[in-house]
Amino acid sequence: MTEQLLALLPLYGLPLLAAVTGLSCLGLPLPASIVMMLMGAFAAAGDFNLLAVFTTALAASVLGDQTGFAIGRLGGAAIIARLATTQSRQETLARAEARINSHGPVAVFLTRWLLAPLGPYVNLIAGATAFSWTRFTVYGVAGELFWVGGYTGLGVIFSDNVMSIAEIVGDLSGFLAAGVIALYLGWRIVKVLRHHEVETKP
Repeated sequence: MTEQLLALLPLYGLPLLAAVTGLSCLGLPLPASIVMMLMGAFAAAGDFNLLAVFTTALAASVLGDQTGFAIGRLGGAAIIARLATTQSRQETLARAEARINSHGPVAVFLTRWLLAPLGPYVNLIAGATAFSWTRFTVYGVAGELFWVGGYTGLGVIFSDNVMSIAEIVGDLSGFLAAGVIALYLGWRIVKVLRHHEVETKP
């Protein structure tokens, strides 16, 4: 699928760039980073305008983020209401919401580019909680500037070896995302074990 998609890129250019980038921000498994790098390489060769490539990818990524946030905001309240059926669950949700509000901006910013595979999930979580739309937008746009500018810039700089660079950077992003998930799960396991030890002590 990826090869077929990339083969269509010289023909459909900016519209295809916008579609792939926006849909990837909603969680669809599309090679947005590779597409941006290739479009950067095409722009370096004079086939496309670099400013148009950057603007299109940035607008599509921000629109995808905003759509994910809106889905979380519209459907998340009902899910949270169903979860908050007991006092303990209400307290847990309140603590989770407080953490998102205190550390959320950093999470939003980093998951736009450094930990991009986590981005769509962060969008939904931020929308489903009381996270500020203004802060989500500001930090989201800032992160997307890094993502779009970084990948299109790599395409321009390494236009002769763009596919090799795309594979290396893509593998690195996935590795970092997996590492973050593993660290979080490990922290949760340790916390549960410590809580269990406290409860079982005489």
